[in-house]
Amino acid sequence: MGVYSNRLEKNNLRSCLAILAAVAVNFLMSFFTGKLGFPIYLDTIGTMGIAIIGGLFPAIVTAVATNIVCVFFNSESIYFSFINVFIAVVAVRFYYRGISKKKINPVIPGLVMGIGSGLLAALVQWGILGGIQNQSVSDVVDTITVLPKFVTFLILNIILNIFDKGLSLGLALLITSFVPDIVRIRLRNFGWKQNMLSEEEINAVRSRSRDTKHSIRIRNSLTMVGVSMALVIIMAGICMNIYFENVKEERTKTAVNTAAFAAEVINPDKIGNYLRNGIQEPGYADTEHMLYNIRKNATGVKYLYALTVEEDGCYFIFDLDTDDEKGNKPGTKTEIDESFRPYLQALLKGEEIEPIESNDAYGWLLTAYSPVRDKTGRTVCYVGADVSMDYMAENMNLFAGKILIVMAGLFILVMAFGLWMTNVYTVYPIGSITSCVDKFAAAGDSQEELDENVKRIRALNIQTGDEVEKLYQAICKMSLEQAEQMRQIRHYSETTAKMQDGLIITMADMVENRDSDTGAHVQKTAAYVRIIVEGLRKKGYYLEKITDKYVADVVRSAPLHDVGKINIPDGVLNKPGKLTDEEYEIMKTHTTAGKKIMEKAISTVHGENYLKEARNMAAYHHERWDGKGYPEGLHGEVIPLSARIMAVADVFDALSSPRVYKPAFSLEKALNILTEGKGTQFDPKCIEVFMEALPEVKVILKKYNSQE
Repeated sequence: MGVYSNRLEKNNLRSCLAILAAVAVNFLMSFFTGKLGFPIYLDTIGTMGIAIIGGLFPAIVTAVATNIVCVFFNSESIYFSFINVFIAVVAVRFYYRGISKKKINPVIPGLVMGIGSGLLAALVQWGILGGIQNQSVSDVVDTITVLPKFVTFLILNIILNIFDKGLSLGLALLITSFVPDIVRIRLRNFGWKQNMLSEEEINAVRSRSRDTKHSIRIRNSLTMVGVSMALVIIMAGICMNIYFENVKEERTKTAVNTAAFAAEVINPDKIGNYLRNGIQEPGYADTEHMLYNIRKNATGVKYLYALTVEEDGCYFIFDLDTDDEKGNKPGTKTEIDESFRPYLQALLKGEEIEPIESNDAYGWLLTAYSPVRDKTGRTVCYVGADVSMDYMAENMNLFAGKILIVMAGLFILVMAFGLWMTNVYTVYPIGSITSCVDKFAAAGDSQEELDENVKRIRALNIQTGDEVEKLYQAICKMSLEQAEQMRQIRHYSETTAKMQDGLIITMADMVENRDSDTGAHVQKTAAYVRIIVEGLRKKGYYLEKITDKYVADVVRSAPLHDVGKINIPDGVLNKPGKLTDEEYEIMKTHTTAGKKIMEKAISTVHGENYLKEARNMAAYHHERWDGKGYPEGLHGEVIPLSARIMAVADVFDALSSPRVYKPAFSLEKALNILTEGKGTQFDPKCIEVFMEALPEVKVILKKYNSQE
């Protein structure tokens, strides 16, 4: 585990160096093309290269990092980070879905990236940054007057970006073609906390996630989206509010200072004359000129005027012209605005008031009043300075737009990081564990598959350092112990089976030993049964019936086929001559007796299926294919298959072995008798496979006949 951990750390370091190299390529290309004034930047070559050899997350990191670093020489680059992210996403999708498999021409993703980035970049420049950022592009747009300026800029920007992104993609493909496969694998293995999965295994994990009702991947993705969007909205709102309040405070100070400064240049002793004579009054024009200069140097002040406040309204003394309207002439009366009503008494008394925010026919304004006092301290008029809040709102909206597009790139980066973390720390480890556990469960009682799955689970090498790793370690331990337990159970089962087989043979021998001339009958018939049943399976006969377990049950049961002879008297069982009809009827009862004995055993030993086949063979091995056998006269496939197999084995051994009432027949004669009984006494398929296995039959005959 320690070696594997060191290998992961080295791989992560190499991946970080590759990302830094890609960012450096983007930075240098952007720097030099910008210094030379080129209309293309080639600042996505590194992003595309990392996307091709490393996948989505390293590509997004490269994209955002590039625009952050480029701020050092181009403060506007941060606003284009989400466009670079768009390039990364498109490059990854098209490369892995089509270009790498030669299903898609690289021209297509070049067009998609060029059109998309050109459109987005034009909108950002025109709507957020206030105009075209590249001087050479601006010069070209100015020379074309056929179309509206923005449309001309949009078309030109898309064309330039198609060329830029197409050339960048071509260079990225060329450069990455020299990258060894091992480097690609290591970069794609960036940050993994386990042995990297193959493409098929990753797809299987994702497919498994899609099949779940509430996928961790989807749930975490939705959570990340929700939390990230909430944070973006909250942070944007806070930033906008702080910005607005700061600007408002700054503009309020400007309005107050402007009004106070303007109040100082107005001669309070000439207010009456200014009202009566206006511009004809000596000194009026000079004062008005100074007020214009004051307003000109006061950033954000839209209106600057002087007036007197009376009970019946306000009378203008000075009212400076604006770009869109003429000012009121001296002595012009205007109604007191509703927003000023609460302050009317204070104004009539000549007191100072706090700045007032209003929204009327003149727009959304912030007004600061400064009194003009004579030598006695009496207020003779007020100077008003109005700051446009609409202008502030426009600036705030522009500021909000900048915040949002900056946050967009960071938002995507956070999303990609969250998904990457979810994948490498949760989805892929749990998916890998689940897949191995499923295979472990499906292995059944196959020891080889169990051992293989234990190796597969341990080969995952999950090192997340959290609860997932603890779960993995517990499953590794459990699977190993389960495999060992199954090995022990199999050993005990095999030992028990051998013991049972030994007891069966012993019991069968005890029964057969009462018959003086059935030497090795049990062993030989069992061997013939195995030859026949395996021959049937090889030929494809009775496949729905003949399973591995069925073969084992039939072979194990074969020695018990004559267990019913224990009830036959010795005089009948060992009579050297031909049996009388009465004695033959007694002999025939060994089938029914055997059936009863085995049924009693079955009722005692539950679940032992092989005893059911022992019952079938004991009861029906003297039935005939044509229905003329005993004890029930069954025919054809109504006779249990195990009994039909035993019938051939039993008769062949009786023919080829000596008995007290006859010598052993020759092999040829015994086989002829079996052939003659094909389709009448015996199942034709059983005879067929028996005849085809004569070499094996001869081996058995030679083995046991030499012992007799």
